[in-house]
Amino acid sequence: MVRLTADLILRSSQYFNAVRERELDLRGNKIGVIENLGATEDQYASIDLSDNEIVKLEGFPHLKRLTTLLVNNNRIARINSNIGAALPKLETLVLTNNRLSNLVDLDHLRTLVNLQNLCLLDNVVTKRPNYRLYLIHKLPKLRLLDFKKVKLKEKQEAKKLFAAENGRPAEIPPPPPAKTFVPGEIPSDDVPETIPPEAEEPSRKGPTPEQIIAIKTAIANSQTLEEVARLEKALKLGQLPSDIVLPGNDTSGKPVTDTNSDGPPNTQETEETTEMEEG
Repeated sequence: MVRLTADLILRSSQYFNAVRERELDLRGNKIGVIENLGATEDQYASIDLSDNEIVKLEGFPHLKRLTTLLVNNNRIARINSNIGAALPKLETLVLTNNRLSNLVDLDHLRTLVNLQNLCLLDNVVTKRPNYRLYLIHKLPKLRLLDFKKVKLKEKQEAKKLFAAENGRPAEIPPPPPAKTFVPGEIPSDDVPETIPPEAEEPSRKGPTPEQIIAIKTAIANSQTLEEVARLEKALKLGQLPSDIVLPGNDTSGKPVTDTNSDGPPNTQETEETTEMEEG
């Protein structure tokens, strides 16, 4: 493994590439660590570090002129978190044939706020679900990804899919649990609503005049204090004790009709009897 020294930088080829950028050629030197790039004095718009043995994209000084970085055919598996601060003007990054395997390994690329062209072909990460939409969401200025143009439809889809601020897929509410039937169990939909206690009981009606007269008569004829107390309680509650029979009813509580009379009952006699009982 060869160290990237200032002497190696000074001995390396320097030229204007096809797009008229001043480029430093450091490819094929078996470099394992990026270091000492301060020796370039920030004179290059493009640096080619392809075909080396770099394992982490880090070690850059502040290079405000660098717009293109080629690091394909290395062993890069990690990206430093401050790469955006070191390379603020970087527009093109080629990472073809490296060892980036998970979407989270690409999170620090979002610090490259001017990145427009990115290539990650021949990395395991390109096989991950939603890989392309994930990067489109992370890099708002991205125009080309893996040499394919980023379309407006893809941007809209990425925005919809990755709505959360942290860039993870928006959570989808789980479906309602399937209804199951257990033998002997009443389904919840068939259970009647709870009826308030006051609705269960019929509204109480006050005692009729006949009941009041009958109870008062029974109190007057009572022989013990317990009997008086029982009847007074029944009077207050408006209940007719079962042992009291109203006038005109038999012991079962049914009205008694005069079978010997062909006409209606004598109203005058009933009124006289009522007056005598009240007296």
